[in-house]
Amino acid sequence: MALSDFACKNAKAKDKPYRLSDGDGLYLLVQKTGSKLWQLRYRFREKENILSFGKYPLVSLLDARQKRDDAKKLLLEGINPAEKRKADKVAAVTEARTTFGLLAEEYINRMEENDAAAATVAKTKWLLEGLTSPLAKRPIKEITSAEILDLLQKIEKSGRKETARRLRGVIGSVFRLAIVTLRADTDPTLALQGALQAPKAKGRAAITDERKFGQLLCDIDEYDGWPTLRAALQFLALTCVRPGEVRGATRDEIDFKKAVWRIPAERMKMRVPHHVPLSKQALAVIEDIWPLSEYGSLVFPSIRSIKRPLSENALNSALRRMGYTKEEVTAHGFRVTASTILNQRGYDPDVIEAVLAHQDRNKIRRTYNRATYFEQRTNLMQEWADILDGLRADK
Repeated sequence: MALSDFACKNAKAKDKPYRLSDGDGLYLLVQKTGSKLWQLRYRFREKENILSFGKYPLVSLLDARQKRDDAKKLLLEGINPAEKRKADKVAAVTEARTTFGLLAEEYINRMEENDAAAATVAKTKWLLEGLTSPLAKRPIKEITSAEILDLLQKIEKSGRKETARRLRGVIGSVFRLAIVTLRADTDPTLALQGALQAPKAKGRAAITDERKFGQLLCDIDEYDGWPTLRAALQFLALTCVRPGEVRGATRDEIDFKKAVWRIPAERMKMRVPHHVPLSKQALAVIEDIWPLSEYGSLVFPSIRSIKRPLSENALNSALRRMGYTKEEVTAHGFRVTASTILNQRGYDPDVIEAVLAHQDRNKIRRTYNRATYFEQRTNLMQEWADILDGLRADK
């Protein structure tokens, strides 16, 4: 006979546990302690099984019957309800452990394994570890577009529009990793395209007037700070590379006999090796400060230690001490200066792009350019050095 809620409520404890049957395998097990537990007895593949549904009255009589009916439906489909429950628990635990923070950590590790630039890895780590803490412990499948938008808008309102834009892209990369590894179904950042205010584009501050740049070169030559720092600025102007590539230059990369500086791929922004032809003036700059790094590996060591390169801000700080503001010129702006002056003087734009190590999007053309432009770059780098001497002389 089917149970009633009154019978369940008034069932008293006895010397031994006993069962009150509700029919179709469902019963209420009354323990000696007086606690009451819903259980279902059923057979699956000729083997008896018992499945618990929870304690009464937390699980009501109606709830227990619904659970029994759900279990019976699974049995009709050839599914063992107990095994299904175990699988669901494992899936729930796995999903809880698949948090955004863990996926972000995995994404950073993959960047390092794929030899991404150290600066890029550091920036990504700062974005993910420093700015996404509200998402870190959230299961990645549960994170919504609204949550991400709220996070990005707070950053945007603080005035960091470019940071918010970059963070949206990095968060999207983490979600795409989760999707391809079957730990997420969608990327909620896709719905946020156009949701953030576009930051105002701000180019690198640079001097493009030839006479003013000539004055800057004279000021660098007369700079009375650390000799390595002065030499690094001179070398930067002569080679048209990025400041980080100059700061990290090592002695074994310099070939004096062939007048070439071979920068390995891991130190280049585009992860492609770059060979820089060295003009007579560039070689003279290195030869002059070579003894200062005799017991170390770096060409331009820090003032504090020959084992450490010049700091990231050292070159710009020197320019500020010379009286130039950050709105007038930056170390990275030297590349803009070279590109502007050389293009204005009518030099081959393709050779200029090769000098600047800008990556051609066409793979075949890129390989061709690297192979064919070295002689032209050698000539151009010497002519560029002579132009800089001329700009100095004009001042």
